[in-house]
Amino acid sequence: MPENTVGERIKQLRDNQNITIQELAERSGVNQELISKIEEGDVLPSLTPLIKISRTLGVRLGTLLDDRIQDEPIIVRKGKTRRVIHFSGREDETGSSNLNFHSLGAGKSDRHMEPFIIDVEIHEDDFKLSSHEGEEFIYVLEGEIEVIYGQDTYTLQAGDSIYYDSIVPHHLHAAGEEKARILAVVYTPF
Repeated sequence: MPENTVGERIKQLRDNQNITIQELAERSGVNQELISKIEEGDVLPSLTPLIKISRTLGVRLGTLLDDRIQDEPIIVRKGKTRRVIHFSGREDETGSSNLNFHSLGAGKSDRHMEPFIIDVEIHEDDFKLSSHEGEEFIYVLEGEIEVIYGQDTYTLQAGDSIYYDSIVPHHLHAAGEEKARILAVVYTPF
């Protein structure tokens, strides 16, 4: 896994605001132990706790994920980014990565959306749904995915898309025996 700068950014923002890990946990609703592990660079969880932490700290999600800041347009050629962020895909399980995020907007300091190409690995565990404020748009590039959205389950194949409010509990994983690849655009209000 590449160097985890997310934890360093969270710690720096928290220190700058004189907020303890315990206070951040209470305000964000994210487990204190998980925040400690993120800051230490031991884990990088799903997006849900990071969104909750960024909102509590008063910053965009991109502030935690970006490598460097630039004001000019961001160009990514043929979907190949230099930096891949590994997420567990589950808020409560951080031991392994099954989502590899290739950020298509890293560095754009004033963005309101988070565009990613995501490699979705096969996931065999029980699924715990998570939710956060905002919206998500998913377009399947390769393979097949299953989206659990509230009480409903949707199976999407290459060329299919889904757009949903992410406040509704949801989970996304590869369906079948093959991994999948998706374009995801995540919007979280600031």
